[in-house]
Amino acid sequence: MSLQLARNGANAPPTRAAHLVQETQKTSTKGKVPTGYAQEIAISEQSFRSLHRDVQSEQSAGKKRKREIKGDSSIVYGAGAYKGPWAKYDERRIDSDSGEEIEVSADEDGEEVVYEEDAITPVPAKGSLAGTSYEQISAEKETTTFEGTAQYDYQGRTYMHVPQDLDVDLTSDFESMSLKCYTPKKLIHTFRPSVGNKRKAHDRALTSLRFFPNSGHLLLSAAADGKVKLWDTYHARELLRTYSGHTKSVVDVDFTPDGTRFLTASYDRQMKVWDTETGVCVGRYSTGSTPHVVRWHPDDPYGTEFVAGMHDNKIVQFDVRLPPNGEKKNPIQEYDHHLGPVNTITFCDANRRFISTSDDKSLRAWEFGIPVPIKLISDPGMFPLVASAPHPTKAAVLMQSADNTIKVYNTGEKIRGNRKKEFRGHNNAGYAIDIAVSPDGGVVASGDSGGYICFWDYKTCKMWHKIKASEGAVVATAWHPRESSKVVTGDLDGVVKYWD
Repeated sequence: MSLQLARNGANAPPTRAAHLVQETQKTSTKGKVPTGYAQEIAISEQSFRSLHRDVQSEQSAGKKRKREIKGDSSIVYGAGAYKGPWAKYDERRIDSDSGEEIEVSADEDGEEVVYEEDAITPVPAKGSLAGTSYEQISAEKETTTFEGTAQYDYQGRTYMHVPQDLDVDLTSDFESMSLKCYTPKKLIHTFRPSVGNKRKAHDRALTSLRFFPNSGHLLLSAAADGKVKLWDTYHARELLRTYSGHTKSVVDVDFTPDGTRFLTASYDRQMKVWDTETGVCVGRYSTGSTPHVVRWHPDDPYGTEFVAGMHDNKIVQFDVRLPPNGEKKNPIQEYDHHLGPVNTITFCDANRRFISTSDDKSLRAWEFGIPVPIKLISDPGMFPLVASAPHPTKAAVLMQSADNTIKVYNTGEKIRGNRKKEFRGHNNAGYAIDIAVSPDGGVVASGDSGGYICFWDYKTCKMWHKIKASEGAVVATAWHPRESSKVVTGDLDGVVKYWD
């Protein structure tokens, strides 16, 4: 270890530090520098530490330390209360600008707290810190903005009305439809706001995409910018409404079966219920933990109960009808058997049961409303299952595994893994990439960390097609519920694309 000592004057009296250096000197070289003479000296580690402590003690020798009064042991609270050995030390230092003494004291974290009123910097007037305001945004402040061209049509109907002037029927029953799905081939639209010069749907990465139930004439997108946006998938394909109310990234969204409301989960530890048409937040729910996935019960069209997978390894169930507004809403049921954060929740078996997966590399099946698992699948060779999608025509659930594969688990009376079906060929390590299955159940779609969207044949598990959709990872995918080959994708850049 080397130490350089510079001295501008030859007649300066030697210090104690200089004597210590001279005693431990082994080799020395002298050189001329613009500020005087520099002497390079090699010293041992122990000598350097001793010298460093001496310098520090010399710097702090002039400080006056004063301890607070220990107080009276008979007084517990208030003035003169007993502090004993926990009384703090006060210090007095000289202000470099005014030359006056300022009394400071160290708090529990070791940071200095100034007690002199004159030393406190005055707070600037409101508006002077336009770009550096640190005002805390309340988690209960929700706003919504209608951004479409017209809020009502010529008959006074809003965008909730399913359009009838299209080539595709959006209102008939699925049983009467003979739909044969194909893989998309080209890009037909990129969703972006019509006002301004923005070329992206969101300012940050996409996290979730959901089509309006049954009809699919609306598209809901959530992103890491804390906003949720509603888009028109037909006619002008414009931005209709923006929902703002979360202070951090929105993790997941889910429509009620009738589409009149939707649920959002965010990293600000809040779950909120929104009215799709008016944009009003009609309910707020929180357990103090971060929600990762939220799902309405599919059998209730109006959305009265939902389940949420939390970061604290629990699955909580809420009833939006109880208790009344203004009171704290506690979960009516807790499913507490996972050993890691919950990643997915998927309803199955005529919606009597649901399957959950977690970072503990396990799969558990539950009866809805009963907090005891009826099935546990855990294997040492399993990887975390990070995303899921139910098969629309078969008793099966597809799971995105962290080992770059898509697993299939059969549901029904016996819940078990289907070893004959496994989809490979894409890369999803490090991302929770969504899975989408075509309405007829014949095509499986998934994003890729390399910017591709991949399509497989469900029957043969062979990859049919692969499209370069983005420069970044494609993390969100959704298949249109009524179209034979229309798929929407979202990437890490906040771009939402429509393929056919």
